[in-house]
Amino acid sequence: MKASWDKNEKNRGVLTVEVDEQKLGEALNQAFKKVVKNVNLPGFRKGKVPRPIFEKRFGVEALYQDAVEILVPEAYQSAVEETGIEPVDQPEIDIEQLEKGKPFIFKATVTVKPEVKLGDYKGLEVPEKDFSVTAEDVEAELKRMQERQGQLKPVEEGEVAEKDRVTLDFEGFVDGEAFEGGKAEGYTLEVGSGQFIPGFEEQLIGLKPGEEKDVKVTFPEDYHAEELAGKEAVFQVKLHEIKRLELPELDDEFAQDVSELDTLDELKKDIENKLREQKAEEEENYKRNSLVEKASEQAEIDLPDVMVEHEVDHMLQHFEQQLRMQGINLDQYAQFTGQEKSELREQFKEDAEKKVRANLVLEAIAAQENVEVSDEETEAEVKKLAEQMGRDIEEIRKLLEAQGGFAQIRNEVKIRKTIDLLVSNSKNAA
Repeated sequence: MKASWDKNEKNRGVLTVEVDEQKLGEALNQAFKKVVKNVNLPGFRKGKVPRPIFEKRFGVEALYQDAVEILVPEAYQSAVEETGIEPVDQPEIDIEQLEKGKPFIFKATVTVKPEVKLGDYKGLEVPEKDFSVTAEDVEAELKRMQERQGQLKPVEEGEVAEKDRVTLDFEGFVDGEAFEGGKAEGYTLEVGSGQFIPGFEEQLIGLKPGEEKDVKVTFPEDYHAEELAGKEAVFQVKLHEIKRLELPELDDEFAQDVSELDTLDELKKDIENKLREQKAEEEENYKRNSLVEKASEQAEIDLPDVMVEHEVDHMLQHFEQQLRMQGINLDQYAQFTGQEKSELREQFKEDAEKKVRANLVLEAIAAQENVEVSDEETEAEVKKLAEQMGRDIEEIRKLLEAQGGFAQIRNEVKIRKTIDLLVSNSKNAA
């Protein structure tokens, strides 16, 4: 097999692959064995037609498509390895020569991983940022704990207030006509959560159970349903129930209920200590992320669009998983927020570009600094993974082998060690 790589523009190029006639002949033989199984000709049992008779009747060309499907994947992969290119998308295959008794030649147009011209990545400085724990931080966390222990109680006599949980019916009208998706019965809403169109929730404040009200709003100009965007609407609302969070007293008894501590002062001290640990971790992450970002800014890279789009795909899939854990899907989220999927993709794009750029820069630094990952480091990571999952280490090893996960683990360790190198060589290094 012969292979050559010609880069034509930016990160695109053409991989020309020549497979000798012997390999083509073997592929045609395999193709014939596959195709002949379904061939019926008078005088022969199904699948038993001799090769010469088959080719005389249908022509050798009838085997070409199957032969190509057999040859191309293996030949393409071998050519990629031989030329040392790193494709980042699926190739566009063009057949140049396909004829029995001659070499098989095809061209694969593909986008490859871009070259990275590193700038300064040592001696970088991280901007100062305050990670101290204040009394206000402790009180805010205590407030959150108090709210988690609160109980929703029906408000028999009273009016809707901010943060109340209300149950209501509503139906929306534009120009006097009801519109699709604008009606619900027994809908539960936390007032002030921002779930609804701007202006809707604020107008519920002051309503009493059993009362009705026309709520007038204007759909945002960028609302996902184009037929409603920018239009004025009236929602006929009927309030059924108000529930309000009843908070426990912040005292020693509260401390005993939410922890193994005896007094509120001890709980506050415990909260402060945990917040300090959390802030220390945040500070470390801030330092590491800032150095990676600075090193990325110093580098010159022509990012392929396809790499960014792949990363957006991954981010969107992860976002959908998070939504499902909250009991909603992407369509419902779009309805609540007024965003189309295309708008979400656009929102993710900037972060996706940063992530792809950072990964490429870290790979280049690792190569330049000869960052290696030992078997012992890989094994330690596998052991940690097994402990986190609460499973036997041998079971995890088999799982990783089956899924090709060891390469990913080694890469994660290499990236971590490369960021360690940035930290130890920064101006902020202790």
